[in-house]
Amino acid sequence: MKELAGRLTALDPDAGAAVQVIAYFDRLAESRAGLEALVRGAAVLAGVPARLADAERRVRVRIEADGTRRDSDVPPDAAWPCAALAPGGAPALWLERSEAAPSVVDAVILERAAGAVRLVLDRTRGRAPADDPALVETVLDATAPEAARLHAARRLGLDVAAPARVLALREGRPRIVPADAEPPAGRLGVGPAVPVLDLPDSWAAARTALRFTAEGTARDPGPRVVRAEELGGVALLGELVAPGAEPPPDVQVLESAAATTPWLLATLYAVASTASLRAAATEVNVHHSTLQDRLAHAEHLLGWPLRTPQGRLRLHLALTMRHLARP
Repeated sequence: MKELAGRLTALDPDAGAAVQVIAYFDRLAESRAGLEALVRGAAVLAGVPARLADAERRVRVRIEADGTRRDSDVPPDAAWPCAALAPGGAPALWLERSEAAPSVVDAVILERAAGAVRLVLDRTRGRAPADDPALVETVLDATAPEAARLHAARRLGLDVAAPARVLALREGRPRIVPADAEPPAGRLGVGPAVPVLDLPDSWAAARTALRFTAEGTARDPGPRVVRAEELGGVALLGELVAPGAEPPPDVQVLESAAATTPWLLATLYAVASTASLRAAATEVNVHHSTLQDRLAHAEHLLGWPLRTPQGRLRLHLALTMRHLARP
């Protein structure tokens, strides 16, 4: 290979350098080098920082051109040369070179490094899905031994040294995600970010937060996503109102009034969740005077004022307890 590289270099420097890159990564693969060594090789050969970010298996490595590891939270630049770890996949390996067009050598570095990285990830982290029910159940079981929970977390691809949180979905099994991950679309409760061994607590908080969610429709107005950290003392209501039990009196009155007045729930939620009556009118797309008429009618149906601070607090509690009382 050295002789071939030498001959090619005399004819075409880029071709010779490409052959040397192929030989270099072949040697790393044969020696079963780890991820950091592979990314370091890409950085040193390219003469610019290289980074690996595999969201599926929660891996992030960034190496400077001098071989020093220095991770960064700054997103990759779309102009950088990059490669996916699998055909059709999202970019996962970048060379931080934006001042010039990528060269043939850059392309070979990315292709060979990505292939070697993929082999290492498949060998060391496997393809256990992030929602593998048995593994997730073990991680979220506070009675399971710590060693078993840590082993399950690693099988799921979690970084046991980094915080994570649990998502409680209205439909489907719980999901464990990194602390900085954006929650998916849908109706769910978001647990607080905690160390991996404290994920059972995040799971309990996420289930409570889920009870405060709503469909976000006119018949069931309210937020579809609720974060446990944002509930504060309101979360204590979850302990007072049991799901499926007889609703509190104010909730019963609210349900009775809503059964005969289609606009009631959406209007009252707008009043309880906005800063002013004018903002509430805008929220439900009616004139301010129309909202006043609706409130007068609602006050008659409910039996308490809605345009005083105390009345709005009572309304907010009734709407919240309506969610909590559902089975």
